[in-house]
Amino acid sequence: MTPPPPLGRPRSKDTITFDPALGDGELATVRDALARGRWTEARQLLTDTGDDWDRRGHRLVVLAEGRSSAAWAREWQLAEPDSADAAALLACATVLLAVRGRERPDAARAQCLLAARMAPADPSPWLAVLILASRTGSDDERVRAFDQVRARHRDHHHAHHLMAACLAEHQEGDRDDPLHEVYDFAAWAAEQAPADSPLAVLPVIAHTERYRVLARAGLESRDAERSGHWTTRRARQVMKAAFDWWLEWDVDDETAATHPRRKIDLNYLAHAKLCEGRTAEAAALLTRIGPHATRAPWEYPDRDPARAFLAARRAALGSA
Repeated sequence: MTPPPPLGRPRSKDTITFDPALGDGELATVRDALARGRWTEARQLLTDTGDDWDRRGHRLVVLAEGRSSAAWAREWQLAEPDSADAAALLACATVLLAVRGRERPDAARAQCLLAARMAPADPSPWLAVLILASRTGSDDERVRAFDQVRARHRDHHHAHHLMAACLAEHQEGDRDDPLHEVYDFAAWAAEQAPADSPLAVLPVIAHTERYRVLARAGLESRDAERSGHWTTRRARQVMKAAFDWWLEWDVDDETAATHPRRKIDLNYLAHAKLCEGRTAEAAALLTRIGPHATRAPWEYPDRDPARAFLAARRAALGSA
């Protein structure tokens, strides 16, 4: 699973910052070391990660985001040409360069396929292909990359979120379609996932991504609390089901630290409660989350639930 949302280092109580490490302290330390050219620490981190595919994918992507990550990955690969970890890191770094327009997409994809051949069971190179296809590829390329990821790790969190975001972009007409394919995809993935999987809340992410697309197109209010999208019967039912699923979690404190429900995207559920006017429940969730929302693709653009809650609380205190 991806790590819990970050504790972060806010500059002030009203300023929300995002750390791509998402609270993974080891990753943050190794990322800083890699930026200084110390790739041996990245090698050890990825070795220790093993076949925890969700965590491995997240760590590779974060390590690859550095401005000099591709250069250091190449140096690592020169020193250890048979290292699948070095190849995977270089693949992710090259993809991110291509996404930024600093590398050719075909070169990035070739690097991903090389990494995939070196570690056939690892979904991470295919996750990199999916990231590339989500920005530069066709629908068919995205589906093929997603299928390759899912063939290796059926419940890959990041890959499902990326596909939901891509499918949500499909828009015909001047309103939302309650039978939109992203809703079907999310419902299918949630039904296929184990009972304790974070993918149980993917239908909430689907509604969130659709709202993002509709608001950007001017088809919904950019103020989510006033948007009709969130007051439709289906959206409210989906939010309630996901929130109730999370509330049913009843484990001891020791288990809670590693339980999958600790690692779901609570920001979406908190936002759902804010949209429904249930601020007490939203406050309870936001207390668990801490002051930081989750980073893209799980970040909620233009409407951060923690910021909204802080603003509402300040307003309530001011009128008291």
